[in-house]
Amino acid sequence: MTTPESSTQAIPETGNVPRHLAIIMDGNGRWAKKRFLPRVAGHRRGVEAVRGVVKACMARGVGALTLFAFSSENWRRPKEEVTFLMQLFLKALEQEVEKLHGNGIRFRVIGDLSAFEPVIVEHIRRAEALTAANDRLVLTVAANYGGRWDILQAANRCREESPGAEITEERLSRHLCLNYATEPDLFIRTGGEERISNFLLWHLAYTELYFTPVLWPDFDEGALDEAIASYRSRERRFGRTSEQLAATLPQPRAG
Repeated sequence: MTTPESSTQAIPETGNVPRHLAIIMDGNGRWAKKRFLPRVAGHRRGVEAVRGVVKACMARGVGALTLFAFSSENWRRPKEEVTFLMQLFLKALEQEVEKLHGNGIRFRVIGDLSAFEPVIVEHIRRAEALTAANDRLVLTVAANYGGRWDILQAANRCREESPGAEITEERLSRHLCLNYATEPDLFIRTGGEERISNFLLWHLAYTELYFTPVLWPDFDEGALDEAIASYRSRERRFGRTSEQLAATLPQPRAG
């Protein structure tokens, strides 16, 4: 497998549609609270929103979608909520993977899986194996994931691989969890918060950031189109000047 080039080492391809979209799905609990429902109702509705966004991404030509489902810090939540989230994750694995496979979607999970029950890990591995050859969309779920953990585990693997050797950016990148995907072109966080919360710290170096007050259960294809429209309006220079960027763009033909 060839490691996708880093945006700090080479200028990546860009287009009107992000190749890789990363999302922090925030606001499930607040969505439920506004409706005087238990927080778990918001999480259930959030799963439905995932289905809609996956479908919309395929329709728009997005090649990779990475969703932050459960951070390494989310274990601090009330025990009852964490237990429900684990049950919901298992149920989604049981019910959704065949549909993903039927639609040509490759499914991956990144994060420290050692904290999960064996039955969840078994379903994850089975889903990854089943969908490994699919290439219509790469759907990655970050579960028990943290950006600092990712960088640290990659550095440790570099050290184990070649003790005493210099840890270069290229070597480190090969051991990061998302070593199979290009860096995200667009990052979206729903729910109104404006921080990246330890998500893909290495990978977001040159990613366009988009924050929306829309709560995740209400994030539909219209909201996705607004985010993509914002992305299209950005000037992605990757260290260059605006003049240099303009010089690389196709020039209109003379009439």
